[in-house]
Amino acid sequence: MPTLHWTGKHLSPPQPAVLTTDSLLHPNGLGYSKTAPSSRLILGDNLAVMAALLPEYEGKINLIYADPPFFTNRKFNARIGRGEDSRKPDQWKLVEGYGDDWNGLDEYLDFLYQRLALMYRLLAPNGTLYLHLDWHADAYARLLLDELFGADNLLNEIIWVYHGPSPIRSAFNRKHDTILSYVKGKGYTFNADAVREPYHHNTVNTFKSSPKAGFGKVPDLERGKVPEDWWYFPVVARLHSERTGYPTQKPQALLERIILASSNPGDLVADFFCGSGTTPFVAAKHGRRFIACDENFRAIHTTRSRLLDVHTVFSIECDESLRFPLSAASRSVKATVSKETVSLKTNLDLDYWEVDPDWDGKIFRSAAQAKRPARSGEIPLELKIKAGRNICIRLVTAKGRQYQLHVQPVADAADGL
Repeated sequence: MPTLHWTGKHLSPPQPAVLTTDSLLHPNGLGYSKTAPSSRLILGDNLAVMAALLPEYEGKINLIYADPPFFTNRKFNARIGRGEDSRKPDQWKLVEGYGDDWNGLDEYLDFLYQRLALMYRLLAPNGTLYLHLDWHADAYARLLLDELFGADNLLNEIIWVYHGPSPIRSAFNRKHDTILSYVKGKGYTFNADAVREPYHHNTVNTFKSSPKAGFGKVPDLERGKVPEDWWYFPVVARLHSERTGYPTQKPQALLERIILASSNPGDLVADFFCGSGTTPFVAAKHGRRFIACDENFRAIHTTRSRLLDVHTVFSIECDESLRFPLSAASRSVKATVSKETVSLKTNLDLDYWEVDPDWDGKIFRSAAQAKRPARSGEIPLELKIKAGRNICIRLVTAKGRQYQLHVQPVADAADGL
């Protein structure tokens, strides 16, 4: 088989990250003080993070979905406004999202090659990798995956089609992505019945009208069919209930099909470019464990906020070289505590806040959380929680600034902080 070469191509032994647990998140107090986390959300460069995970997880991850930069040579911003007109981008409130700019194709290919090689090692013998790209680099990636997995282990080349406005006037509008699905061997997981969909009504009517339809082969019309390798799902820009504002967010329906088809309840699903957090959100929703990673704090914050809506306990970890930047809360934040309630008064543009009712000074155990509503409304400034002796509060503003403050023990508190 042909292989792809570029200047300096080789697999370098990666330097493992030193991972430390920053916090444990118990959505709405779920299992606080007794439930161990089943999943992990990690801030760090995924190359170093994957290297650090190898001793524990080599050959043990059942499904990996990878949505890396596409080699667009663009920088993407995140939207932080609420109730904005999607048709007027010049009025959007934006902050830096992530960069997809490179010093040439060689640099990009090396970036991808090093990471795909580690994903192959982490993948279980019955595991599946889904690599999501578009026309910029999918042809190169297929050669890399042929080299790592073997060309015979290409399971599917999936085309995700969508529609929407386009500025292109000199060519056909580019309205599809390519998802390359590779397995390690013949024993891979594929749950056909979990992803069946109804037959088109024209097909149903054809079989009803003629006993000769299908050349004598009559499908189980009630059971439905396994989808073809081209999928239509609307982009998130058209799904108001899902939008987080994080750039290039993928729709839940897309990840549901992948996760239901290629993993089982209790399996371990990983996404090392987790971005807006669709993969861990859908995985947890369907009873899978997850490892999710991104080097961008806004991605980790967005993912954490989404996971509040799923009942799963998880850890938030970081590479020691990328510790979460926490500032002491200014006088613009006031906290009042009773035995059952923590209340805030602030003029900060809050996006999220959480409480550890009995902080040990090491790992923040988040037992109560509040987030700004996705579309409209104000963030709740009161949380019901049984306060302990060492209360710690963390806050995140819409622009991503993080604060931490301590509140006097309940027995000594008068007016709070």
